[in-house]
Amino acid sequence: MYGRRQLDRGYSPPVPDRLDWGFWAGVGPGADVLGDIRGKRVLDIGSGPGHHAVHLARAYGALVDGVDLSPTQHRRALNDHGAEPGVRFVCADVAEHLRHAQPYEAAYALRSFACVDPGRLLPALRDGLLAGAPLVFSALHTDADGQRPSEVVAPRREYIRLRDEEPIPTRMWVLSPRLWEGLLAAHGFTVEAVDLLTAPDPDNPVIVQLVRARRG
Repeated sequence: MYGRRQLDRGYSPPVPDRLDWGFWAGVGPGADVLGDIRGKRVLDIGSGPGHHAVHLARAYGALVDGVDLSPTQHRRALNDHGAEPGVRFVCADVAEHLRHAQPYEAAYALRSFACVDPGRLLPALRDGLLAGAPLVFSALHTDADGQRPSEVVAPRREYIRLRDEEPIPTRMWVLSPRLWEGLLAAHGFTVEAVDLLTAPDPDNPVIVQLVRARRG
């Protein structure tokens, strides 16, 4: 539904100058948290319209596979970046894709990781990443209503908000850093850092987690 609305609006986000893991330009680190990815096979989990994957290919020489389950998001990526060197877009369930793909040397997700059941995604990533590969993702910590993360591994209803349009309900795993660390450790990953990214506007309650982990 989100992709369809953006297609109908004709909106294409520009290729950014840096990766912003939260919702705010310039807040937190950029792509440097992925390490040296030049010439490496990198997985973009929930790649949406593809602009982040293109940034990594252009700026860092990465070979990026952008995987998204949504046909409309996949269509947006192909429309804008289908011929981009170093980038390939795949419309698929990422856990299924990982079962058949050559292992990746790095993986990342910008605010899309928590939209996939970690009970399916983490085993697939464990088997689909090379030993020592970085896994970096951002996920909601506190939502726009000030609701804090859960201490139970279960999804809850959240909303994708578009300006001047009705919010789109979605299911999301909004988990505490302790829970993410436990889940990652149980699936062969070591968490190296968790940063909490806050909005520049002090009245905005939204907080985003940036989780940096590594495949054992």
